Amino acid sequence: MAQPGPSMQDLIRQRTRAGFVGRGAERALFRANFATAPHDERHRFRFHVHGNAGVGKTFLVRELEQIAREQGALTAYVDDSAGSVPEVMAEISRQFAAQGHRLKELNRLLAAHEERRHEAALAALATLDGQAADTGPSTGGRAVARGGVIALGMVPVVGPLAGMLDAEQFAGGVDRFRESVMARFRNHEDVQLVFAPEQVLTPVLLRELADAAASAPWIALFLDTYERTAPYLDHWLHETMTTDRHGAVPATLVVVTAGQRPLGATRWGGVRDFVAEVPLAPFTEDEARGLLAGKGVTAEPVVEEVLRLSGGLPVLVSTLAESRPTDADDVGDPSATAVDRFLKWEQDPARRAAALSCALPRWLDGDVFRAAADCPEEELASLYAWLRGMPFVVERGGGRLRYHDVVRAPMLRAERRRSPREWAGRQRRLARTFREWREETGRGLEDLWADDTWRDLRQAEAYHLLCAGDRDALPQALRDFVHACGAGEVMAVRWARVLVDAGQDADAEPVAEWGRKLTTALDTEGIAAALALLLSHAALDAPDQARARVIRGDELRGAGAYTDALAEYDRAVALDPELAVAYRYRAGIRGDLGDHDAAIADLDRAVALEPNHAGYVALRGEHHRIARHDTEALRDLTEAIRLDPANDFAWASRGATHERRGDLDAALSDLGRSLDLKPDYAWALARRARVWRTLGDSARQLADLDRALALTPDWPWARCERGDALRTAGRDEEAVADLTHALALDPAYTSAYASRGASLAHLGRHTEALADLNRAVELRPTYVWALCRRAALHATMDQHQAARADVEHVRDLDPGALQRLPDPDRAVLGPFLTG
Repeated sequence: MAQPGPSMQDLIRQRTRAGFVGRGAERALFRANFATAPHDERHRFRFHVHGNAGVGKTFLVRELEQIAREQGALTAYVDDSAGSVPEVMAEISRQFAAQGHRLKELNRLLAAHEERRHEAALAALATLDGQAADTGPSTGGRAVARGGVIALGMVPVVGPLAGMLDAEQFAGGVDRFRESVMARFRNHEDVQLVFAPEQVLTPVLLRELADAAASAPWIALFLDTYERTAPYLDHWLHETMTTDRHGAVPATLVVVTAGQRPLGATRWGGVRDFVAEVPLAPFTEDEARGLLAGKGVTAEPVVEEVLRLSGGLPVLVSTLAESRPTDADDVGDPSATAVDRFLKWEQDPARRAAALSCALPRWLDGDVFRAAADCPEEELASLYAWLRGMPFVVERGGGRLRYHDVVRAPMLRAERRRSPREWAGRQRRLARTFREWREETGRGLEDLWADDTWRDLRQAEAYHLLCAGDRDALPQALRDFVHACGAGEVMAVRWARVLVDAGQDADAEPVAEWGRKLTTALDTEGIAAALALLLSHAALDAPDQARARVIRGDELRGAGAYTDALAEYDRAVALDPELAVAYRYRAGIRGDLGDHDAAIADLDRAVALEPNHAGYVALRGEHHRIARHDTEALRDLTEAIRLDPANDFAWASRGATHERRGDLDAALSDLGRSLDLKPDYAWALARRARVWRTLGDSARQLADLDRALALTPDWPWARCERGDALRTAGRDEEAVADLTHALALDPAYTSAYASRGASLAHLGRHTEALADLNRAVELRPTYVWALCRRAALHATMDQHQAARADVEHVRDLDPGALQRLPDPDRAVLGPFLTG
């Protein structure tokens, strides 16, 4: 008869999987959670494993992952090889795909995030002139810019900030501010994908987890090394699990985190009823003896010595047990460390040498092992396989190996103290190897610091030079930290970690101190503070200072501190007049402040320094377009396209210029080419919709606006554009919905009030319509279109005196507007037009 379930042998193998011994209570607790329905108050949605280094957190987490898979769970394991929330999501997606569940939409947005991050410099000045082109910069927009109160992560949702401005400042609206933000990153999703990517990515992740939950009974995420990842994961995880901000989380999701510290009471104290804390202490004597027995280590003198030396730390118990010492002569030196014991018991000199040599790199793969191991060529493969199987060697992201810190740290100390000169020489040889690989990788790359592989090799090279104690290593590492900041906060944190690690591993306190200070600055105040520290206390030469000031200026600009940012760009230009990027960034801030002539002057200088830089030429053309210098705009944008025919931004900007000049065929051609290059370019879609409107093709106009809003649903300008298109098509109910959405995003959107007022009037909702038209005129007293609509509404409501006053006001501002009134308005206003 066929056996209905697993055999006894299968169950025994499961229980002793990978030699796992101990932690029975913790495993039982986790396993029992899958037998408890999510709606049961005993069910826990999060487990937090914590304890000191070497206590076995990773081993336990890996075991818990296997338990979850036995329950049919879809699982993902992520450690600190992922340096940001998007990288964590990417790793989850990769592992889910390997289990047959592809997160397609998340993958698309992750790719877009990476693209936007690399093209942020080019996207910074892509603008929308919209209706604001007819009115010039708004008073409110300039006030916001001067006050430095907008963080780019919040735009264009400015409603919550309205209270920070007085009524007079806010009365002029923030159209120019909205334009400058849209000019910088084209649309709201681009802004978020660069500065707050989790706001875009998390709802998509949750939706796709919900889809996965339909076919998998459980989903389990394992987030290891939480002491390193918590600075960017903890807030996100708390917000995602405890609020509705990003959407619904499947109830069958279980999250396991593991780090050295317990959960913070401030953030997690109020939700203890769904979190299980799992503190890990060193192995009990029984657990340690069980592990040793499982490895065949039973001689009592040896067992006692292992217990004494390891202190019950699982990683050391396992490491010492791996060599299966049985000779009583191997036990007896009370001063020996656990690592010394391990090496003493390993009789093969090649293995001993490889274990020590390969402790020097921070990470290993086959190539690094070959460079670090001091062994004959024919032994490399077998030695690498042996080392990979050691319990203190853990595989991390990307197939890389890392020694456990508890084992690596004493190995490094032993090697450094044994022969300081040999230590330094081996570190320099490794640095040369990484430099050679870096130089090979960098061939043909335009932007070295944008390439992940190149940066990893640069970090490894710097680490080994710092460990070797080379005189120029620390100054060079600090100069590289400037470039790392330019690559983003995640890279800056990693570079500071290089300094911390090298300082600790080489006992170089000045290096470690710099690493700690930069890490603290990054954790508390960000890149701007870290660069301020560097500029104040490091010996940077003028070009490096200039680059640091450019990057710091860009951080300040992103935080809305425009005055401080402009001052940094000014200092950068003074320090290094040949630094083209300084002029390009200063042009950006001047454009934000509405001074496009000054921006163009800066880009003149940038182009003079780098005449073949298509991005600079395109940006100058865009500023000319915003300033209505159409001839100059077409000249520059055409040249940018010649230099880089794949520059989708230049094609779109030139198409918008053609549209304003009335050359609609050229506009359609250029905008179409831009969309061929980048089909999800929402700005180009919205601009092409304006061409369709002029051509009277409302179906295509609405189709392009629908696509643009599907890409960027919270883009107020596109919402208003579609609202206008729907109103013109007689679809006033739908128009009111879009315009209401736009006003929720931007409560000072003047033209949205006017358009909604017109649609409400068509629907017979006269009181609401009048309130909207009053608000539009209050925000912009010279708004002729709104005054005409309000005059007609006043007449319809038999408010004749108010209607006459509006007509007279329009006659003073633009007499021709009265002649252009649509027939229904002319009919209702007839007596007032002739009186």
